[in-house]
Amino acid sequence: MPRQARLDSPGTLHHVIVRGIEQRRIVDDDTDRNNFVDRMGSLASETHTAVYAWALLTNHYHILLRSGPLGLSKYMKRFLTRYAVFYNRRHHRHGHLFQNRYKSIVVEEDAYFKELVRYIHLNPLRAQMVNSFAALSRYPWCGHSVLLGEVSNNWQDTTYVLRWFGETVSDAKRLYRQFVKDGIEQGHHSDLMGGGLIRSQGGWAAVKAMRRQGVREKSDERILGSGAFVEQLIQQSDEVRQKQFSTTERLREAIEHIERVCSDEYIDRNALRAGSRRKKISIVRARLVENLVEKWGLSLAEAGRQVGISPSAVAMVLHRRNAMKS
Repeated sequence: MPRQARLDSPGTLHHVIVRGIEQRRIVDDDTDRNNFVDRMGSLASETHTAVYAWALLTNHYHILLRSGPLGLSKYMKRFLTRYAVFYNRRHHRHGHLFQNRYKSIVVEEDAYFKELVRYIHLNPLRAQMVNSFAALSRYPWCGHSVLLGEVSNNWQDTTYVLRWFGETVSDAKRLYRQFVKDGIEQGHHSDLMGGGLIRSQGGWAAVKAMRRQGVREKSDERILGSGAFVEQLIQQSDEVRQKQFSTTERLREAIEHIERVCSDEYIDRNALRAGSRRKKISIVRARLVENLVEKWGLSLAEAGRQVGISPSAVAMVLHRRNAMKS
C-alpha cells in the first residue's frame, strides 16, 4: 500500500515519534542527549515551532508540537539530519541513524492535548529511565521537569500548556503534576499512539458497538480525532493540495509556452535563460514576460528565472509595455 502524504499545514498540532533504525540507540550518553535536545530546541526557536511536550529515551523520542510557517517536514528534516551527522562523526559510524520515515499524527487539540502531554511525559518512568515519579520531576531529558520549573530552557512553550490546568502558575503546576501522577495507574494508552477509527474511539469494542448501532465515522491513520475533525482536516488538506497542483500546472504550461515561442522564433532556449541581450531575444523576452505574469500568473521572481533576468528587470519590462499601451 503506498504511503499517504503527510498532513503538514503550518500551525497544525502533531504528535511525532522518531525511532532508531532497527530499534538501535539514538543516544549513548549525556553528550549525545545534550546535543539532541539543544538542536531540537534551537531549531524550534529558529523556525517558530511551538514545543509543548517531549521525552528522549534511548532508542526513540516523542514530541508534541505545533508546526511553524515552514511546516513540520522541514523542521524535522533539518533537525534529524544535523543530529545524525553529529552522532555518526562522534561515534565513527556510517549509514542511517533513524528509521527512514518518522511517524507524525495530527491531533484534535480539545480532545487529546492534555492526555498526550501526560502520555509523553510519563514515557521515561514507564521505560524505567527513572525509578520514581519524584525523580521524573528532575529528569532533564523530558519536558515534564521544565513544566514544573525544575529544569529551565527558553524554547519550550510552558505557558500554553499550564494554561490548560489553572489560572495562576502555582495552581497550574500543582494541578498539572497531580494530573500526570494520576496517569501512572492508567497504564499504556495504545489509543494515543496513532490515528484511525479504533484508536480514535478508544478500542475495537467501541468500534463494534458503533457499527451495531449503524454509526459510521470517517477515520484516517494520520489523524487522532473524531470523525468530524477527520473530515474537516482532509477537506482542508485537499484544498491546499489542489492549490499547489494548480500552481504547478500553471508553471508547466508556462514553460511549454516558452519552448513553443523559442522554437517558432528560432531562439536558443538556453540563451534566453542565460540572460542573452541579443536584440531579438530581448524583444521576445519582453513579450514572454508579459504572458508569464498576466496570463499564467507567475510571480516576478519565477518569471525572471524562466527568461534569465532579475525580478526588478521583469517589473521594468512590464512597466515599459504598460506605458506603451496607454
